[in-house]
Amino acid sequence: MFENISDKYRPDEPVRPQKRKWPARTLDTVPIWCSVDMRDGNQALVRPLSPEDKLTFFKLLVKLGFKEIEIGYPSSSTTEFEFVRTLIDGGHIPDDVFIQVLTPVKENLIERTFESLKGAKNVILHFYNNLSPLHREVVFDTDLEGVSSLAINCAKIIKKYGDECKQAGMNIKYEYSPESFTSSNTDEVIGVCSKLMDILVRDEGKLIINLPATVENLMPNQFADVIEYFIENLPNREKAIIGVHPHNDRGTGVAAAEMALLAGAERIEGTLFGNGERSGNLDIITLALNMLSNGIDPKLDFSDILSVRKIYEKVTGMHVHERHPYAGQLVFTAFSGAHQDAINKGMHAMESGRRKRWAVPYLPIDPADIGRKYDSIIRINSQSGKGGAAYILETQFGYILPRPMRPDFGKVVQAETERSGSELSYERLYELFRDTYIDIDTPYRLAKYKFDDHTDGDGHSVVDFSGTLDYKDTHYEISGSGNGPIDAFFNAVRNLDISDFRFVSYSEHAVSSGSDSKAAAYIELMSPSGKTVFGVGLSHNIYKASIKGIICAINRALANGDI
Repeated sequence: MFENISDKYRPDEPVRPQKRKWPARTLDTVPIWCSVDMRDGNQALVRPLSPEDKLTFFKLLVKLGFKEIEIGYPSSSTTEFEFVRTLIDGGHIPDDVFIQVLTPVKENLIERTFESLKGAKNVILHFYNNLSPLHREVVFDTDLEGVSSLAINCAKIIKKYGDECKQAGMNIKYEYSPESFTSSNTDEVIGVCSKLMDILVRDEGKLIINLPATVENLMPNQFADVIEYFIENLPNREKAIIGVHPHNDRGTGVAAAEMALLAGAERIEGTLFGNGERSGNLDIITLALNMLSNGIDPKLDFSDILSVRKIYEKVTGMHVHERHPYAGQLVFTAFSGAHQDAINKGMHAMESGRRKRWAVPYLPIDPADIGRKYDSIIRINSQSGKGGAAYILETQFGYILPRPMRPDFGKVVQAETERSGSELSYERLYELFRDTYIDIDTPYRLAKYKFDDHTDGDGHSVVDFSGTLDYKDTHYEISGSGNGPIDAFFNAVRNLDISDFRFVSYSEHAVSSGSDSKAAAYIELMSPSGKTVFGVGLSHNIYKASIKGIICAINRALANGDI
């Protein structure tokens, strides 16, 4: 057990607004999205992106609809510098996309950063420093005045270079990040940001103030409190775009971002699939598709999420977890029998047109909206039930099992999964279905048959059946008449040992469309011992399909000793 925990760890004490406004708000506005995959995400990779991989990733982000993309840290290395030049000189940046570059608060590095940007059309110059008491004491050995003056002097230098770029035709914005914001004194941060706004947006434009949870140390509701407090107490609020940059150390990065938006944040920085140092950054995909599930167009195109995942995994070397929201291999898959049955019914309700809005149990969004397939929804293992197997037989192979038959096949499937100890593929499930109900031609087999329809003297329809029924090495010539093929067949076998089987129910449907379609006939009989038994007949002729189904059911009963 842990010892002396309360002495070793103490929760941070964020600001406490006297009257919170954000809990009563509804999330209904799409934020400004900024991808930091190529900088914050890249620095967290075991193998950083090569220039070729970076270009591939940049093109993916543009295709997804990002209008602000942090492309790197050009003053940090020749490789980073040259990549910025590759994007600009190669004409890879669309006219409506802002490239964002990061620089620390050092004049020589700021100058180098601006040098990398020559010829760019739309730029966000992102600078940062750390104002937190912990960093002041442990890292910098200075006071608030020391770190504040550093940021203020840096802003003046940036303004000078930025004005020169504007005169050359560049559309430039400025972004400031008080690193470790959630570990800092909020009022102190407000004071520094206010001074930076006076320098950088004195007359026009807005300063992007990016408030990062560099290490996620607050609960999401506390983060929202701090964001709301910051916004309400920032002078000249109208001259700022308030953004957040949540990390995921507590595993609540998405929740923190959603609550920050309720608190008034307008801009989100994050990465695809949450890649980032330690437990990662905010996952933009999850946040965007959460909005989609609430009827809000996120303005990012994740309609082919599997392609995005494929590119991401290839260039980063990272693996998207099977249970990752929306994009994981198994997130639209149900193994539980109860869940499978509910999904099956929900899908049928949607297909029937009874519901106009998406409403399928256990599926918060339509998998097709993000390029997922319905055949991934239900998979079969030992936890699965009758509904899942029936759904797959119907959607993948065209067999619509009658409801009374589903528990019977469910037992067959469960026995097989317990025997194999693994998941059943769709092909194996179909093979199991045929082996159990269709491909059974012993000990009885229909060798020859003939049906004749006519009307008797009273005007009633009559079906005559005649044929040969083989039993092992014995051939029985049988015939009979009835009001339909099933009745005629049972009348034909009255003198055989199988005459004590009682007909219970029947259903049929076409398995495939077109002139080559086959009919499937589902037969439910009561055996002489009083047990229910099912058989399925398959034939181009519905009469023959019915008789084959009866014979299959009888053969199954005999094989099980149900006589």
